[in-house]
Amino acid sequence: MSEDKPRRILFTGAAGGIGTMIRPLLARLYPGLVLSDKVKPANLLTSETFVAADLSKPDEVAAAVKGAHSVVHLGGFSVEGPWDTILQANIVGCYNMFEAARQAGVKRLIFASSNHAVGFYPRKRKIGTDVTVRPDSRYGVSKAFGESIAALYADKYGVRSLCIRIGNLDTKVVDKRRMSIWLHPDDLVQLIRIGLDHPDVHYEIVFGASDNERGWWDNQ
Repeated sequence: MSEDKPRRILFTGAAGGIGTMIRPLLARLYPGLVLSDKVKPANLLTSETFVAADLSKPDEVAAAVKGAHSVVHLGGFSVEGPWDTILQANIVGCYNMFEAARQAGVKRLIFASSNHAVGFYPRKRKIGTDVTVRPDSRYGVSKAFGESIAALYADKYGVRSLCIRIGNLDTKVVDKRRMSIWLHPDDLVQLIRIGLDHPDVHYEIVFGASDNERGWWDNQ
């Protein structure tokens, strides 16, 4: 299913919680990952390279993206926080990433969105990916922005994008609430593979959730 091999794949947010959890899985599928974050991830493989980058600084983002075929963009501030923090990391930083990707000729970009982009829907019924965004926080607003800019760059510039509204990533369910939003690392990696390799991806939003019986979201 893949387009061009070998591909240079940039993986941002590599030192974060989700990045740390799925990096070994991705490394087996895509040898030679280029990792990026503000700090160097632990246990760097000999096949991996690291490029430090602050997402709020366009020159650093451009240097990280240079030569990349695809980007898996998990970088940013991963929880609710002060507006300026969210603005710089998740809005300015997301724009910098898509613009650098456009200028570098990146073919595909996987954007780590969040269920918080639609967090104010009542849990009385399942919702699909086509509902109007209803963010539940400044963090959720930043993820809705990321989905919108992904659409712009796909339609206007041809940067194919898959936005994954990630639920709760863990190897097991830890409480009743998270039975509805649980995402196993293997399933997240499967979604990333679809975004990187599926020939028909142009711009899509999917919920990042495993096949949970209590699930709140409909990916059909």
